[in-house]
Amino acid sequence: MLVLTMALWGSAFPASKVMVGDVPHQVAALLRFGFGGLVMLAWLLGTGGRLALTRRDLARTALAGSLGVFGYNTLFFWGLALAPSIDGSIIVPVFAPVITSAVAVLFFRERTTVMRVAGLALGIGGAVVFLLGVGGPAGGRRLLGDLVFLAAACCWSAYTLVSKRLLTGDPVRATALATLSGSVLLALVALPALPAVAWGSLSGSFWAIVAYLAVGPTAVAYVFYYRGVQAVGPATATVMMFLSPVFGAGGGALFLGEGLNLVQGCGALLMTGGALPAVFGGLPRRKGDPEEPDEVVPERAARTDTTEAR
Repeated sequence: MLVLTMALWGSAFPASKVMVGDVPHQVAALLRFGFGGLVMLAWLLGTGGRLALTRRDLARTALAGSLGVFGYNTLFFWGLALAPSIDGSIIVPVFAPVITSAVAVLFFRERTTVMRVAGLALGIGGAVVFLLGVGGPAGGRRLLGDLVFLAAACCWSAYTLVSKRLLTGDPVRATALATLSGSVLLALVALPALPAVAWGSLSGSFWAIVAYLAVGPTAVAYVFYYRGVQAVGPATATVMMFLSPVFGAGGGALFLGEGLNLVQGCGALLMTGGALPAVFGGLPRRKGDPEEPDEVVPERAARTDTTEAR
């Protein structure tokens, strides 16, 4: 499921780049996730799911939708409006694991090693080299777009870290509600730009791309990613994002004629080379260690168990 998810998400970079060439980036985000939310809602109801919501469910899905749908995709489509899709297809999936690991080490007291710290430093340094490699007449615009992609990676990292605790129960229901709640926020942002769209001049291929993005990289991929996070934990699921640049950069080069210069290529290699030890550089698991050491430390688990018992 996670491999298919990465293929779908990778293809979303060049496909979404085509969309922002025809409509404002706020409208493109709304079309993808508005229709994607409706597809997931139909999926939920068609499989016998229920929409009953408690206050706790509403708060959780609203927070998840704010991070993973509204926040991430507002930045994602804004970045696409400024920079080539190949930049985003490398920055977001490669830098997100670095941020996730850094947050886990700094705030969740996850165990670390010298190798892991070195990997984090190398990954961040690679991002700096990648940004320094942006040049040409449109270099300022592209640089801004790449910085927006970095912010999108941070937003996605936050969504990955909290989604396992926020989105519980049926994955289709949880993801559909999160997507719909995030789409409401996207609609509020896109509202001022809607009158400027020449709806009658949009081609059939444009709407075919919208349909593909709504079904594949949105409905199917988000549900599969959530199931993957439930099954293997957020750290392992984030590592799978290293597959996404293969599909995203390949699609950008093949269909849009995009590419990287030598300095950007070196920065991409440094980011990838740093991200791998940043994620895998923890201490070897010892007998009796929990299945997911990145999620909760033993001391915190003991306190949680005591609280629940009370």
